[in-house]
Parts: sequence; C-alpha cells; structure tokens
Amino acid sequence: MDSPEGQSQAEAPDSRQVPSLDAMSEVPKLGGAIGRVIGWIDTLFIVLANLALVAIAATVMLQISGRLFLPYSPAWTEELSRYLFIYMVALSSGVAIRRNRHVNVELFHHRLGLQARAGYQALINLMIGAFAGILLPYAWLYAQNGAWQTSPTLKVPMLYIFFSTVVLYALVLFYSVVGVIEGLMAMQRKPETGSWK
Repeated sequence: MDSPEGQSQAEAPDSRQVPSLDAMSEVPKLGGAIGRVIGWIDTLFIVLANLALVAIAATVMLQISGRLFLPYSPAWTEELSRYLFIYMVALSSGVAIRRNRHVNVELFHHRLGLQARAGYQALINLMIGAFAGILLPYAWLYAQNGAWQTSPTLKVPMLYIFFSTVVLYALVLFYSVVGVIEGLMAMQRKPETGSWK
C-alpha cells in the first residue's frame, strides 16, 4: 500500500501534464462585440448539435422499443439516426476548431511561447481554411446531385442530407478565418498584456 507521500509523487506528473494538453487554448479569443457575436454563433451550433444527439438517442430508443414491444420495428429509425449523426458532426465541426478540440498531435505546443502558439494557430487554421475553401464549391455541387433523389424509407429529398457537406465546410471555413484572425492579433500583443477586451 502506497503512503500519502508516494501517492502525491505519483500524481505529480499527471497534474503537470494536464495544462500542456490544452496549450493552444491559451491563445486569446476575440472580445468585444465581435467576440460576443461569435460566442452566440458558437452557442447556436452547440445547441443544434446537442439537439441532434438527443434526437439520435430518442430514435435509437424507439427502434429498440419497437423490436422488443411492437410486432415490427420502424424501418425509418436507422436511416434517421444516420442522418442525424451526419448533421451532428457537421454542426459541431466549427466549434471543435474554435475550441481546439479536433484531433491533433500535441508534441511541442506546451514548449512554445504565447506568440509562437498564436502563429502556429494562424498557420494551421490557414491551411484548414484553404482546404475547406477549395472543397466548399464541390460540396455544393454534390448537394445539388441529391435534388432528384429521395431517401429509401423517409422519402425526403437527398439534397437536404447532402447539404450537410456544405454546412460542414462552410463552418470549417468560417471558424478557420476566425482562428487566423485571433492568431494574428495575438502575435501582435505584448506578452505581459491580458486577454482581449
């Protein structure tokens, strides 16, 4: 059995690692009226993504209940849950970029100073935004292909389903531009100043 001293020594490395996992979040976000508007947009898309998640859970529960208690299971539940999942991912993609919650490998971020992190953020967001900007027109063409198709069981035009790619790339592009602006502005700050007002 470990002594209290041994436990505190064993926990010490873990407590030092936690701040380094969120190193990029120290780059200051936009403030003022623009920051508030972006915060409202964040909240809107978080609420929509959470509603999609709740709807997925309700749809799956309906499917399970149908299999257990009804003579047949509704065929449309699997399809609807799939479409809701696609939209949940699309709606939350931009906020994941804004909050640095997308998949990345953090090997050196905690070793960078604030201005270097800001420059790194601007560079990464510039590349992500360029990628999304290139794909956005093709996503729109892809969505238009669904105008004359309908889904197998729900019979909704596939345009609405394929439009999720437009939503995805538009949000990624928007939030990447915001990330570039925040990174460039943070690079201009003096290290001793506080967050944006």
